[in-house]
Amino acid sequence: MGIKSVAVYSEADFDAMHVKMADEAYLIGPAPSSESYLNQDKIVELAKLTGSEGIHPGYGFLSENPEFPRRLEKEGIILIGPSAHSMEIMGSKLAAKNAVKAFDIPMVPGTDTALKDINEARQVAEEVGFPLLIKASAGGGGKGMRIVEDQDHIEEQLNMAMSEALSSFGDSSVFIEKYVEKPRHIEFQILADNHGNVIHLFERECSIQRRHQKVVEEAPSIVLSEVLRDKMGQAAINVARACNYSGAGTVEFLLDADLNFYFLEMNTRLQVEHPVTEMITGVDLVEQQIRVARGEKLQLDQTEICINGHSIELRVYAEDPFNNFLPSINRLSQYQIPVGEGIRVDHGFEQGMDIPIYYDPMIAKLVTYGETREAAIEKMKKAISDYIIEGIETTLDFGTFVMNNEAFVSGDFDTHFIKNHFSNSIFSESVQEIAEVAAAFMKQIRKEENERLKL
Repeated sequence: MGIKSVAVYSEADFDAMHVKMADEAYLIGPAPSSESYLNQDKIVELAKLTGSEGIHPGYGFLSENPEFPRRLEKEGIILIGPSAHSMEIMGSKLAAKNAVKAFDIPMVPGTDTALKDINEARQVAEEVGFPLLIKASAGGGGKGMRIVEDQDHIEEQLNMAMSEALSSFGDSSVFIEKYVEKPRHIEFQILADNHGNVIHLFERECSIQRRHQKVVEEAPSIVLSEVLRDKMGQAAINVARACNYSGAGTVEFLLDADLNFYFLEMNTRLQVEHPVTEMITGVDLVEQQIRVARGEKLQLDQTEICINGHSIELRVYAEDPFNNFLPSINRLSQYQIPVGEGIRVDHGFEQGMDIPIYYDPMIAKLVTYGETREAAIEKMKKAISDYIIEGIETTLDFGTFVMNNEAFVSGDFDTHFIKNHFSNSIFSESVQEIAEVAAAFMKQIRKEENERLKL
Protein backbone atom coordinates (compact mmCIF):
# COMPACT_ATOMS: atom_id res chain seq x y z
CA MET A 1 0.00 0.00 0.00
CA GLY A 2 3.04 2.25 -0.03
CA ILE A 3 2.91 2.87 3.72
CA LYS A 4 6.14 2.96 5.71
CA SER A 5 6.12 0.86 8.87
CA VAL A 6 7.62 1.33 12.31
CA ALA A 7 8.14 -1.74 14.51
CA VAL A 8 8.49 -1.82 18.27
CA TYR A 9 10.16 -4.73 20.02
CA SER A 10 11.17 -5.95 23.46
CA GLU A 11 14.62 -7.17 24.45
CA ALA A 12 13.42 -10.75 23.88
CA ASP A 13 12.45 -9.92 20.29
CA PHE A 14 15.58 -8.05 19.17
CA ASP A 15 16.11 -10.48 16.26
CA ALA A 16 12.44 -11.03 15.41
CA MET A 17 11.33 -11.07 11.79
CA HIS A 18 9.05 -8.04 12.11
CA VAL A 19 12.01 -6.01 13.39
CA LYS A 20 14.04 -6.88 10.28
CA MET A 21 11.18 -6.27 7.84
CA ALA A 22 9.99 -2.88 9.10
CA ASP A 23 11.30 0.40 7.69
CA GLU A 24 12.21 1.47 11.24
CA ALA A 25 12.37 -0.46 14.52
CA TYR A 26 12.72 0.69 18.12
CA LEU A 27 13.45 -1.10 21.38
CA ILE A 28 10.52 -0.51 23.69
CA GLY A 29 11.64 -2.20 26.91
CA PRO A 30 12.53 -5.44 28.72
CA ALA A 31 10.99 -8.82 27.86
CA PRO A 32 8.03 -8.79 30.29
CA SER A 33 5.05 -7.37 28.37
CA SER A 34 4.13 -5.11 31.30
CA GLU A 35 7.42 -3.29 30.71
CA SER A 36 7.27 -3.25 26.90
CA TYR A 37 4.28 -4.14 24.73
CA LEU A 38 1.77 -2.95 27.34
CA ASN A 39 3.61 0.31 27.99
CA GLN A 40 1.23 2.85 26.44
CA ASP A 41 3.44 5.83 27.34
CA LYS A 42 6.42 4.42 25.46
CA ILE A 43 4.34 3.40 22.45
CA VAL A 44 2.75 6.83 22.15
CA GLU A 45 6.13 8.51 22.62
CA LEU A 46 7.64 6.51 19.75
CA ALA A 47 4.60 7.05 17.52
CA LYS A 48 4.95 10.81 17.93
CA LEU A 49 8.73 10.68 17.54
CA THR A 50 8.48 8.83 14.22
CA GLY A 51 5.48 10.77 12.93
CA SER A 52 3.30 7.66 12.79
CA GLU A 53 -0.29 8.44 11.86
CA GLY A 54 -1.78 5.15 13.00
CA ILE A 55 -1.10 2.11 15.15
CA HIS A 56 -2.11 -1.46 14.34
CA PRO A 57 -2.44 -3.34 17.66
CA GLY A 58 -2.30 -6.88 16.24
CA TYR A 59 -4.24 -9.51 18.17
CA GLY A 60 -2.66 -9.43 21.62
CA PHE A 61 -1.50 -7.09 24.35
CA LEU A 62 -3.36 -3.76 23.89
CA SER A 63 -5.59 -4.85 21.01
CA GLU A 64 -8.76 -5.02 23.16
CA ASN A 65 -7.90 -2.47 25.84
CA PRO A 66 -10.41 0.44 25.56
CA GLU A 67 -8.03 2.80 27.34
CA PHE A 68 -5.63 2.53 24.41
CA PRO A 69 -7.89 4.06 21.71
CA ARG A 70 -8.92 6.76 24.19
CA ARG A 71 -5.28 7.64 24.76
CA LEU A 72 -4.51 7.66 21.04
CA GLU A 73 -7.49 9.86 20.27
CA LYS A 74 -6.20 12.48 22.71
CA GLU A 75 -2.80 12.33 21.03
CA GLY A 76 -4.25 12.65 17.52
CA ILE A 77 -3.14 9.15 16.53
CA ILE A 78 -5.48 6.71 14.77
CA LEU A 79 -6.01 3.20 16.10
CA ILE A 80 -6.44 0.73 13.26
CA GLY A 81 -9.31 -0.91 15.07
CA PRO A 82 -12.67 -0.19 16.69
CA SER A 83 -13.63 2.52 19.16
CA ALA A 84 -13.23 2.34 22.93
CA HIS A 85 -17.03 2.22 23.13
CA SER A 86 -17.20 -0.95 21.03
CA MET A 87 -14.37 -2.57 22.96
CA GLU A 88 -16.01 -1.86 26.31
CA ILE A 89 -19.40 -3.25 25.32
CA MET A 90 -18.07 -6.41 23.73
CA GLY A 91 -15.26 -6.79 26.27
CA SER A 92 -17.88 -7.60 28.91
CA LYS A 93 -19.95 -10.68 28.09
CA LEU A 94 -22.82 -9.32 30.18
CA ALA A 95 -22.74 -5.91 28.50
CA ALA A 96 -22.58 -7.65 25.11
CA LYS A 97 -25.64 -9.73 25.92
CA ASN A 98 -27.53 -6.62 26.92
CA ALA A 99 -26.48 -4.76 23.75
CA VAL A 100 -27.66 -7.44 21.32
CA LYS A 101 -31.04 -8.04 22.99
CA ALA A 102 -32.77 -5.49 20.76
CA PHE A 103 -31.79 -7.49 17.65
CA ASP A 104 -33.41 -10.73 18.85
CA ILE A 105 -30.19 -12.70 18.53
CA PRO A 106 -30.35 -16.24 20.00
CA MET A 107 -28.45 -16.60 23.28
CA VAL A 108 -27.71 -19.58 25.50
CA PRO A 109 -30.28 -19.82 28.35
CA GLY A 110 -28.92 -18.36 31.57
CA THR A 111 -28.43 -15.08 33.42
CA ASP A 112 -27.76 -11.73 31.83
CA THR A 113 -26.56 -10.05 35.02
CA ALA A 114 -23.73 -10.85 37.41
CA LEU A 115 -24.52 -13.33 40.17
CA LYS A 116 -24.93 -11.72 43.59
CA ASP A 117 -24.28 -14.73 45.82
CA ILE A 118 -24.46 -18.52 46.12
CA ASN A 119 -28.18 -18.47 46.88
CA GLU A 120 -28.96 -16.78 43.58
CA ALA A 121 -26.61 -19.20 41.82
CA ARG A 122 -28.48 -22.18 43.26
CA GLN A 123 -31.82 -20.73 42.21
CA VAL A 124 -30.66 -20.01 38.68
CA ALA A 125 -29.13 -23.48 38.45
CA GLU A 126 -32.51 -25.03 39.22
CA GLU A 127 -34.14 -22.99 36.47
CA VAL A 128 -31.44 -23.53 33.83
CA GLY A 129 -30.70 -27.16 34.68
CA PHE A 130 -27.47 -29.15 34.80
CA PRO A 131 -24.87 -29.33 33.44
CA LEU A 132 -24.20 -25.60 33.40
CA LEU A 133 -21.33 -23.18 32.91
CA ILE A 134 -20.14 -20.50 35.30
CA LYS A 135 -18.35 -17.87 33.18
CA ALA A 136 -16.37 -14.72 33.89
CA SER A 137 -17.99 -11.63 32.42
CA ALA A 138 -14.60 -10.20 31.41
CA GLY A 139 -13.17 -13.62 30.59
CA GLY A 140 -11.40 -15.15 27.65
CA GLY A 141 -9.22 -18.12 26.79
CA GLY A 142 -11.14 -20.39 29.16
CA LYS A 143 -10.13 -18.45 32.28
CA GLY A 144 -12.84 -17.97 34.90
CA MET A 145 -14.90 -20.77 33.35
CA ARG A 146 -16.20 -23.80 35.25
CA ILE A 147 -18.52 -26.67 34.28
CA VAL A 148 -20.90 -27.68 37.08
CA GLU A 149 -22.61 -31.06 37.00
CA ASP A 150 -24.82 -30.83 40.10
CA GLN A 151 -25.83 -28.71 43.11
CA ASP A 152 -23.23 -30.35 45.36
CA HIS A 153 -20.38 -28.68 43.46
CA ILE A 154 -21.85 -25.31 42.53
CA GLU A 155 -20.52 -23.32 45.52
CA GLU A 156 -16.96 -24.63 45.12
CA GLN A 157 -16.92 -23.97 41.36
CA LEU A 158 -18.51 -20.52 41.80
CA ASN A 159 -15.79 -19.47 44.24
CA MET A 160 -13.04 -20.80 41.97
CA ALA A 161 -14.45 -19.05 38.91
CA MET A 162 -14.78 -15.72 40.76
CA SER A 163 -11.27 -15.98 42.18
CA GLU A 164 -9.73 -16.77 38.79
CA ALA A 165 -11.73 -14.00 37.10
CA LEU A 166 -10.51 -11.47 39.65
CA SER A 167 -6.87 -12.50 39.38
CA SER A 168 -6.94 -12.71 35.56
CA PHE A 169 -9.12 -9.75 34.64
CA GLY A 170 -9.47 -7.63 37.77
CA ASP A 171 -13.23 -8.30 37.71
CA SER A 172 -14.86 -11.07 39.73
CA SER A 173 -18.24 -10.80 37.97
CA VAL A 174 -19.53 -14.17 36.78
CA PHE A 175 -22.77 -15.44 35.32
CA ILE A 176 -24.44 -18.75 34.51
CA GLU A 177 -25.26 -20.30 31.16
CA LYS A 178 -26.73 -23.64 30.19
CA TYR A 179 -23.91 -25.96 29.17
CA VAL A 180 -24.33 -26.76 25.48
CA GLU A 181 -23.32 -30.38 24.98
CA LYS A 182 -21.48 -31.37 21.79
CA PRO A 183 -20.98 -27.71 20.84
CA ARG A 184 -19.25 -26.50 17.70
CA HIS A 185 -17.43 -23.17 17.72
CA ILE A 186 -18.45 -21.20 14.63
CA GLU A 187 -17.37 -17.60 14.14
CA PHE A 188 -18.20 -15.01 11.49
CA GLN A 189 -15.79 -12.42 10.14
CA ILE A 190 -17.33 -8.95 9.81
CA LEU A 191 -16.13 -5.70 8.28
CA ALA A 192 -17.65 -2.31 9.06
CA ASP A 193 -16.76 1.23 8.06
CA ASN A 194 -17.48 4.58 9.70
CA HIS A 195 -20.37 5.28 7.32
CA GLY A 196 -22.85 2.66 8.53
CA ASN A 197 -21.88 -0.15 6.14
CA VAL A 198 -21.43 -3.64 7.59
CA ILE A 199 -20.80 -6.93 5.78
CA HIS A 200 -19.75 -10.42 6.76
CA LEU A 201 -17.18 -12.63 5.05
CA PHE A 202 -18.70 -15.96 6.06
CA GLU A 203 -17.73 -18.35 8.80
CA ARG A 204 -14.77 -20.18 10.25
CA GLU A 205 -15.02 -23.55 12.01
CA CYS A 206 -12.84 -23.37 15.13
CA SER A 207 -13.97 -26.41 17.14
CA ILE A 208 -10.64 -28.22 17.52
CA GLN A 209 -9.23 -26.65 20.65
CA ARG A 210 -7.06 -27.36 23.64
CA ARG A 211 -7.69 -25.53 26.92
CA HIS A 212 -10.49 -23.58 25.17
CA GLN A 213 -7.96 -22.21 22.68
CA LYS A 214 -7.98 -23.03 18.98
CA VAL A 215 -5.48 -25.30 17.25
CA VAL A 216 -7.11 -26.03 13.88
CA GLU A 217 -9.47 -23.70 12.00
CA GLU A 218 -11.10 -23.95 8.59
CA ALA A 219 -13.39 -22.05 6.28
CA PRO A 220 -16.11 -22.67 5.41
CA SER A 221 -17.71 -25.00 7.97
CA ILE A 222 -18.74 -28.41 6.69
CA VAL A 223 -22.07 -28.38 8.58
CA LEU A 224 -23.66 -25.05 7.64
CA SER A 225 -26.38 -24.96 5.02
CA GLU A 226 -26.85 -21.83 2.93
CA VAL A 227 -29.98 -20.95 4.91
CA LEU A 228 -28.22 -21.32 8.26
CA ARG A 229 -25.17 -19.45 6.94
CA ASP A 230 -27.36 -16.51 5.93
CA LYS A 231 -29.10 -16.45 9.32
CA MET A 232 -25.85 -16.53 11.28
CA GLY A 233 -24.23 -13.99 8.97
CA GLN A 234 -27.09 -11.55 9.48
CA ALA A 235 -26.92 -12.12 13.24
CA ALA A 236 -23.20 -11.30 13.14
CA ILE A 237 -23.92 -8.08 11.26
CA ASN A 238 -26.55 -7.14 13.85
CA VAL A 239 -24.08 -7.77 16.69
CA ALA A 240 -21.70 -5.32 15.00
CA ARG A 241 -24.48 -2.76 14.65
CA ALA A 242 -25.38 -3.21 18.33
CA CYS A 243 -22.07 -1.65 19.37
CA ASN A 244 -21.61 0.71 16.40
CA TYR A 245 -18.60 -1.31 15.29
CA SER A 246 -15.89 -0.14 12.91
CA GLY A 247 -13.15 -2.19 11.27
CA ALA A 248 -12.56 -5.95 11.25
CA GLY A 249 -14.10 -8.04 14.02
CA THR A 250 -15.30 -11.54 14.76
CA VAL A 251 -18.65 -12.66 16.14
CA GLU A 252 -18.50 -16.05 17.82
CA PHE A 253 -21.37 -18.51 18.10
CA LEU A 254 -21.97 -21.90 19.65
CA LEU A 255 -23.76 -24.42 17.44
CA ASP A 256 -25.48 -27.34 19.19
CA ALA A 257 -26.03 -30.88 17.91
CA ASP A 258 -29.39 -29.83 16.43
CA LEU A 259 -27.77 -26.90 14.57
CA ASN A 260 -29.28 -24.25 16.84
CA PHE A 261 -26.89 -21.32 17.16
CA TYR A 262 -26.28 -19.02 20.12
CA PHE A 263 -24.32 -15.77 20.40
CA LEU A 264 -21.17 -16.30 22.44
CA GLU A 265 -19.07 -13.12 22.23
CA MET A 266 -17.42 -10.66 19.87
CA ASN A 267 -13.67 -10.24 19.45
CA THR A 268 -12.97 -6.59 18.71
CA ARG A 269 -9.78 -7.16 16.75
CA LEU A 270 -8.22 -9.17 13.98
CA GLN A 271 -8.26 -12.91 14.71
CA VAL A 272 -5.24 -15.19 14.56
CA GLU A 273 -7.13 -17.37 12.08
CA HIS A 274 -8.06 -14.59 9.65
CA PRO A 275 -5.93 -16.09 6.81
CA VAL A 276 -8.47 -18.85 6.08
CA THR A 277 -11.10 -16.18 5.41
CA GLU A 278 -8.69 -14.30 3.16
CA MET A 279 -7.97 -17.50 1.23
CA ILE A 280 -11.62 -18.30 0.41
CA THR A 281 -12.77 -14.73 -0.27
CA GLY A 282 -9.68 -13.09 -1.78
CA VAL A 283 -10.11 -10.14 0.58
CA ASP A 284 -7.05 -8.76 2.40
CA LEU A 285 -8.47 -8.04 5.84
CA VAL A 286 -5.53 -5.97 7.06
CA GLU A 287 -5.74 -3.76 3.99
CA GLN A 288 -9.46 -3.28 4.69
CA GLN A 289 -8.69 -2.38 8.32
CA ILE A 290 -6.30 0.33 7.16
CA ARG A 291 -8.74 1.70 4.61
CA VAL A 292 -11.51 1.90 7.21
CA ALA A 293 -9.16 3.64 9.65
CA ARG A 294 -8.42 6.19 6.88
CA GLY A 295 -12.13 6.98 6.79
CA GLU A 296 -12.83 5.27 3.48
CA LYS A 297 -16.15 3.60 2.71
CA LEU A 298 -16.17 -0.15 2.18
CA GLN A 299 -15.75 -0.87 -1.51
CA LEU A 300 -17.17 -4.37 -0.94
CA ASP A 301 -20.84 -5.24 -1.15
CA GLN A 302 -22.35 -8.32 0.53
CA THR A 303 -23.56 -9.65 -2.81
CA GLU A 304 -20.03 -9.46 -4.22
CA ILE A 305 -18.48 -11.64 -1.50
CA CYS A 306 -18.58 -15.37 -2.22
CA ILE A 307 -16.96 -18.56 -0.97
CA ASN A 308 -14.34 -19.93 -3.34
CA GLY A 309 -12.78 -23.24 -2.32
CA HIS A 310 -11.71 -24.34 1.14
CA SER A 311 -8.90 -23.36 3.52
CA ILE A 312 -7.46 -24.92 6.68
CA GLU A 313 -5.11 -23.44 9.26
CA LEU A 314 -2.94 -25.30 11.76
CA ARG A 315 -1.47 -23.24 14.56
CA VAL A 316 2.10 -24.41 14.91
CA TYR A 317 2.69 -24.11 18.64
CA ALA A 318 5.97 -24.77 20.41
CA GLU A 319 4.14 -27.32 22.55
CA ASP A 320 4.37 -31.02 23.27
CA PRO A 321 1.11 -32.83 22.41
CA PHE A 322 2.42 -35.87 24.34
CA ASN A 323 2.67 -33.77 27.51
CA ASN A 324 -0.72 -32.07 27.70
CA PHE A 325 0.36 -29.46 25.14
CA LEU A 326 2.80 -27.84 27.56
CA PRO A 327 5.20 -25.24 26.06
CA SER A 328 8.48 -26.51 24.59
CA ILE A 329 11.01 -23.71 24.96
CA ASN A 330 14.37 -24.06 23.20
CA ARG A 331 16.38 -22.99 20.17
CA LEU A 332 15.26 -23.68 16.60
CA SER A 333 18.25 -25.74 15.48
CA GLN A 334 16.56 -26.54 12.15
CA TYR A 335 13.75 -24.50 10.62
CA GLN A 336 12.46 -24.72 7.06
CA ILE A 337 8.94 -23.87 5.95
CA PRO A 338 6.98 -25.64 3.22
CA VAL A 339 6.35 -23.81 -0.04
CA GLY A 340 4.10 -24.35 -3.03
CA GLU A 341 0.79 -23.42 -4.60
CA GLY A 342 -2.00 -23.23 -2.05
CA ILE A 343 0.42 -23.11 0.91
CA ARG A 344 0.80 -20.02 3.12
CA VAL A 345 2.95 -19.72 6.23
CA ASP A 346 2.57 -16.68 8.49
CA HIS A 347 5.46 -16.85 10.94
CA GLY A 348 7.91 -14.77 12.91
CA PHE A 349 10.86 -17.07 13.46
CA GLU A 350 14.00 -18.19 11.66
CA GLN A 351 16.54 -20.95 12.13
CA GLY A 352 18.82 -20.36 15.10
CA MET A 353 16.34 -18.21 17.01
CA ASP A 354 15.19 -18.99 20.55
CA ILE A 355 11.54 -19.40 21.42
CA PRO A 356 10.97 -16.80 24.17
CA ILE A 357 9.31 -17.94 27.38
CA TYR A 358 7.53 -14.63 27.86
CA TYR A 359 4.86 -14.79 25.16
CA ASP A 360 2.34 -17.06 23.45
CA PRO A 361 4.06 -20.27 22.22
CA MET A 362 2.64 -20.03 18.68
CA ILE A 363 5.51 -19.79 16.21
CA ALA A 364 3.60 -20.01 12.93
CA LYS A 365 0.28 -20.42 11.16
CA LEU A 366 0.35 -23.07 8.46
CA VAL A 367 -2.47 -22.44 5.98
CA THR A 368 -3.50 -24.51 2.97
CA TYR A 369 -6.04 -23.91 0.24
CA GLY A 370 -7.81 -26.25 -2.17
CA GLU A 371 -10.79 -26.21 -4.48
CA THR A 372 -12.45 -28.71 -2.12
CA ARG A 373 -12.14 -29.57 1.58
CA GLU A 374 -10.55 -32.89 0.65
CA ALA A 375 -7.92 -31.12 -1.43
CA ALA A 376 -7.15 -28.68 1.39
CA ILE A 377 -6.72 -31.61 3.82
CA GLU A 378 -4.37 -33.46 1.48
CA LYS A 379 -2.35 -30.30 0.91
CA MET A 380 -2.12 -29.77 4.67
CA LYS A 381 -0.76 -33.29 5.21
CA LYS A 382 1.87 -32.71 2.53
CA ALA A 383 2.79 -29.27 3.91
CA ILE A 384 3.21 -30.69 7.42
CA SER A 385 5.52 -33.41 6.13
CA ASP A 386 7.61 -30.77 4.33
CA TYR A 387 7.86 -28.51 7.40
CA ILE A 388 11.24 -29.05 9.10
CA ILE A 389 11.49 -28.01 12.75
CA GLU A 390 14.14 -29.37 15.11
CA GLY A 391 15.11 -28.33 18.61
CA ILE A 392 11.58 -28.09 20.00
CA GLU A 393 8.38 -30.10 20.15
CA THR A 394 5.51 -28.74 18.05
CA THR A 395 1.89 -29.40 17.14
CA LEU A 396 2.80 -30.47 13.59
CA ASP A 397 2.36 -34.19 14.31
CA PHE A 398 -0.92 -33.40 16.06
CA GLY A 399 -1.99 -31.66 12.86
CA THR A 400 -1.26 -34.83 10.89
CA PHE A 401 -3.30 -36.80 13.42
CA VAL A 402 -6.26 -34.46 12.96
CA MET A 403 -6.08 -34.53 9.16
CA ASN A 404 -6.16 -38.35 9.20
CA ASN A 405 -8.82 -38.68 11.89
CA GLU A 406 -12.15 -40.03 10.67
CA ALA A 407 -14.17 -37.67 12.87
CA PHE A 408 -12.44 -34.65 11.36
CA VAL A 409 -12.54 -35.95 7.81
CA SER A 410 -16.26 -36.73 8.07
CA GLY A 411 -17.04 -33.45 9.86
CA ASP A 412 -18.55 -35.27 12.85
CA PHE A 413 -16.67 -33.46 15.63
CA ASP A 414 -17.13 -30.73 18.23
CA THR A 415 -15.08 -28.76 20.78
CA HIS A 416 -14.42 -32.00 22.69
CA PHE A 417 -12.39 -33.43 19.80
CA ILE A 418 -9.18 -33.77 21.81
CA LYS A 419 -10.96 -35.26 24.82
CA ASN A 420 -12.89 -37.76 22.68
CA HIS A 421 -10.37 -38.66 20.00
CA PHE A 422 -6.84 -37.84 21.12
CA SER A 423 -4.57 -39.54 23.63
CA ASN A 424 -0.90 -40.50 23.70
CA SER A 425 -1.68 -44.11 22.83
CA ILE A 426 -4.06 -43.22 19.99
CA PHE A 427 -1.58 -40.64 18.72
CA SER A 428 1.27 -43.18 18.75
CA GLU A 429 -0.84 -45.77 16.92
CA SER A 430 -1.81 -43.18 14.30
CA VAL A 431 1.81 -42.12 13.73
CA GLN A 432 2.84 -45.79 13.43
CA GLU A 433 0.10 -46.49 10.88
CA ILE A 434 1.16 -43.48 8.79
CA ALA A 435 4.80 -44.62 8.94
CA GLU A 436 3.84 -48.17 7.84
CA VAL A 437 1.79 -46.87 4.91
CA ALA A 438 4.64 -44.59 3.85
CA ALA A 439 7.15 -47.46 4.12
CA ALA A 440 4.92 -49.74 2.03
CA PHE A 441 4.51 -47.02 -0.56
CA MET A 442 8.27 -46.47 -0.82
CA LYS A 443 8.86 -50.23 -1.04
CA GLN A 444 6.44 -50.46 -3.97
CA ILE A 445 8.09 -47.48 -5.68
CA ARG A 446 11.53 -49.10 -5.35
CA LYS A 447 10.16 -52.41 -6.65
CA GLU A 448 8.67 -50.76 -9.73
CA GLU A 449 11.88 -48.80 -10.31
CA ASN A 450 14.00 -51.99 -10.14
CA GLU A 451 11.70 -53.77 -12.57
CA ARG A 452 11.89 -50.82 -14.94
CA LEU A 453 15.71 -50.85 -14.81
CA LYS A 454 15.78 -54.60 -15.64
CA LEU A 455 13.84 -53.85 -18.80
